[in-house]
Amino acid sequence: MSLISQASIAELNERLDAVEIVSEYVQLTERSGRWWGLCPFHHEKTSSFTVNPERGMYYCFGCHKGGSLIDFVMEMDKLTYREALETLAKKAGVQLAYEGGSGQEDARAAAEASRKEQLFDLYRRLAGAFHHCLMQKPEGRAAKGYILSRAIGEDMLERFNLGYAPAPPSWLHAFLRKKGYSDEFLAASGLFSMRHSGYPLFADRLIFPISDRQGRVAAFGGRVMPAAEAAAAAAGRAPPPKYLNSPETAIYRKGETLFAIDKAVPEIRRTREVYLAEGYMDVLALHAAGVTNAVAPLGTAFTDSQAKLLRRWAEKAILVFDTDAAGQNAAVKAILTCRKGGLEAAVTAPSKDASVNMKDPADILQHFGPEVLKKSVKNTILDSEYLMARARASFDTSTTGGMARAAAFLFPYVESLDSEVSREACIKAAADGLGVDPAAFAADYHRRQSRSSSQGGTRYSKEERSQQTASIRLNEEVFLLCVAALNPNLYATFRNEVAINEIDDPAAKEIFIALEECFAHEEVGLDSLLARISSEVLKKFLIQHAASKEFFVNPAQLLEDGIREIRKKRLRRRISEITRTLRRLKGSSDPADRAEEKTLLEEKMDVDKELQSIANGTVVP
Repeated sequence: MSLISQASIAELNERLDAVEIVSEYVQLTERSGRWWGLCPFHHEKTSSFTVNPERGMYYCFGCHKGGSLIDFVMEMDKLTYREALETLAKKAGVQLAYEGGSGQEDARAAAEASRKEQLFDLYRRLAGAFHHCLMQKPEGRAAKGYILSRAIGEDMLERFNLGYAPAPPSWLHAFLRKKGYSDEFLAASGLFSMRHSGYPLFADRLIFPISDRQGRVAAFGGRVMPAAEAAAAAAGRAPPPKYLNSPETAIYRKGETLFAIDKAVPEIRRTREVYLAEGYMDVLALHAAGVTNAVAPLGTAFTDSQAKLLRRWAEKAILVFDTDAAGQNAAVKAILTCRKGGLEAAVTAPSKDASVNMKDPADILQHFGPEVLKKSVKNTILDSEYLMARARASFDTSTTGGMARAAAFLFPYVESLDSEVSREACIKAAADGLGVDPAAFAADYHRRQSRSSSQGGTRYSKEERSQQTASIRLNEEVFLLCVAALNPNLYATFRNEVAINEIDDPAAKEIFIALEECFAHEEVGLDSLLARISSEVLKKFLIQHAASKEFFVNPAQLLEDGIREIRKKRLRRRISEITRTLRRLKGSSDPADRAEEKTLLEEKMDVDKELQSIANGTVVP
C-alpha cells in the first residue's frame, strides 16, 4: 500500500491546532501556558491531562499516556495510523500526497474507502427520503400522527430527522437499483434482509436515523406501527418485533455507538453528566423535556466501549431505566460498566407519585408533560444506595445464607471502584446497610478476590503501575538524546558531533538508531520516532518527558552542553586506553615499542590539553 508522504505529514502537523482537536473530546482550560483537562483514558477528579499546543502533544501525569495528536486521535477513535492522518487532514484542509506501494494494494484501499463513502452517502440520502415521506407524503401520515400523539413535537421530528419507511416491500430495492447501486453493494448495505434478497429490513416503520459522533447517518432503527401490531393480534399471528435495528456494516458498530450522541455531546461536555436511557423514544422524550444530554444504547446492553466513549466528556452517568425486572437488571449491569469505565453512576429515584413510577420517560412525557419528566429524572440516588436496596429486596437478609448472598451481590460493585479508599468506605457502608460486621464482609470479599486472582484475574498495585518507566535512568546520554529527539531542528548538529559508538546506554542507543532511521527516511514528528522504537517502556519514557519543560528551555545550549560532556567522556576513555598501553610498553627495549610509547605520550598531552580547554570553556564542540 502506498504511504502518505513525509512532506504531507509535516504540513499536517504544522496546520493542526492541538487545543482545537483535543477539545472535541476533552474539556480544556488554560493554565500557565498549558491546557489542562480530565484525562479521557482513566478516571480522575483533578486535571492531570495536559496539551502542549506548541509541540502538538498531549500527556497525562496520572496514567502516563501521551504522544502526538495523531496518537491521540488513533486512541480515541480506534483508527489506524493512516486513518487518523486522513481524518485529521480533512479537518485541517490538507491534501495528502501518497508515494510508493503497489497498484493492487492502493486499488483495494481506495475501493474500501470509496465503499464507506458510498454507504455514508446512501444513508444520508435515504434518511432524507424517509424524513420527507414522514413529513410530506400521505403514506407517512399515520406514522406522523402516532409520534405527535406521544407529545413529540414537530421541532423534535426535524431535530432528529425522523422518517417513515413505506410499507410496499419492493420499492426500496428497485428505487436504489435505478440510482445505480449494484446488487452486491446493496446486499452489504444493511438495508435488506439477509434471507430474502431485495426485501427491505425497514418497511411500514417509524425510522430513527442513527448518527456517529461526526453527525453522519450510519444506521437506522425502526419502530413497527401500532396498526401492524393490532392487525397481527387480530389475525392470531405473533406480533412483529417492536423495534428493528440495522446490522453491523463497514460504517456501523452498534456496541461502539450511542443513539443521539451527536446531539447530546455539547450538553454532556457542559454539565459533565449524561443521562442513559433504554431506547429511542425515551431519548426523544428527554430531549423534548429539555434534558438534551440524553443518549441510549442500540438494541444491546450498555457496553464497555460505549462507557469509554462517554468518558471523553462526562464524569457521571445517570441511568433512566424501566422499573420492571429487565430494566432493573440492566441498571445493575450498567452501573458496573460505568464504574469500570471511569464514570460515576446514579439512578433516577422513585417518585412520590406511584403512577409516575410505573412509567418510562416516553410515557411520562405523554401523560404528565415535560416538567414532570424533567423533575423525575433530576431526582437521583447514588448507585451504591440503589444496589443496597436491590440486595435487600432480592435476598432474605434475615437468614445467614440470604445475608451471604446479598453481600456477594455487592462484591462486583466493590471491585469496580477505582481506589482502595473508595472500596474500604463502600465495604463499611455495605456492611452497615446489611447489618453485618464490616470485618466479616471484608474477609468474604477478599477471599472472593483471592479466588478470582488464582483463576487468572490480575490486579496491579499503584506501585507496580508506577514502575513502567523505572528501568530507564535519565543519565547524561539519555538526557542528550532526549534533547535531540524532542528538538528535531537540532538533530543535524547533534549527528555531526556524536557517533553511535560513543553512546553506551542501551536506551540512548535505541533513540539514536531511531533518529538516524527517521533522518534517513526524511520522517518528522514524535509519532514517526516512536513508531521506530520497539521498547514500550522507552516510548512511555519519551512521551512522559516530552510533556515537561526540561528539554525545551534553551535547547541549543542543552545540546551544546551535552555534546561537550560526551566529548569529555570520549577523551577520558582515550586517556584510559593510552595509559593501559603505556603500562604494557614500559621497560620494553624494542625500538618499535619505544616509538609507539613516544607517539602515545604526545597524544596523551594533546588529549589532556583538549580536556582542560573543554573544562575551561574555551573550546566549543
